[in-house]
Amino acid sequence: MGLRFASLGSGSKGNGTLVASGDQCLLVDCGFTIKETERRMSRLGMSPADLAAILVTHEHSDHLSGVAPLARRYGLPVYLTPGTLRARDIGKLPQVHLIEGHQPFVLADIQITPVAVPHDAREAAQYVFRSRGSSLGLLTDLGTVTPHVESHFAGCDALVLEANHDPQMLAQGPYPPSLKRRVGGAYGHLSNQQAAGFLQRVGYEQLQHLVVAHISEKNNTLELARSALAEMVESVENCIFACQQDGFDWLTVEARG
Repeated sequence: MGLRFASLGSGSKGNGTLVASGDQCLLVDCGFTIKETERRMSRLGMSPADLAAILVTHEHSDHLSGVAPLARRYGLPVYLTPGTLRARDIGKLPQVHLIEGHQPFVLADIQITPVAVPHDAREAAQYVFRSRGSSLGLLTDLGTVTPHVESHFAGCDALVLEANHDPQMLAQGPYPPSLKRRVGGAYGHLSNQQAAGFLQRVGYEQLQHLVVAHISEKNNTLELARSALAEMVESVENCIFACQQDGFDWLTVEARG
């Protein structure tokens, strides 16, 4: 058995992704209270006491707000970039490990490659995980897909990919002009069409799982996301759409060969 992964929730009201290999489990981001994190993990058969560490992608509250409280309560080490650590005062952490130069590192038997992404944050990182012959890419919260991003996420066996907004809905929606520019800009979030274009460029035929994530509740719909990604939805072995309330249940990535 290769990697396993599941979501506590995906969207602007809170994010958290579990990545496991063997009996080791990591939490990527935590945008929920301790009580809510415990509840959502319990739904997936887990407790924060089962975690080996927390990884952080960036400092926005929907990804970071619950990290320090959870780490303090359960004595968990936290891995993040220096820029993310300095971006805001998140309080005392039991153990801090800085991701330097976006170099790969290993936790338990999981190799983790941080990937720099263009987002309106101090030093945002997304991650590619490899273990036991399987690979998983987590790619949300970026406004542009760069060649650097494509080179790291091409060839993953499973992918969690942002399809945040529909450009027309965003333009006609309730956000103020400044927020519309931010979300739709080069350092904001990927649109449905950008997500589809990324998959067409890097290939998707090899994917065992495609999870479409971080879907805006105000600037997107499942129908629009499905339509933009129709080719991939029909071709990938298992394609699901993550939601804010329930995230998604455990998925297993089989080792190649």
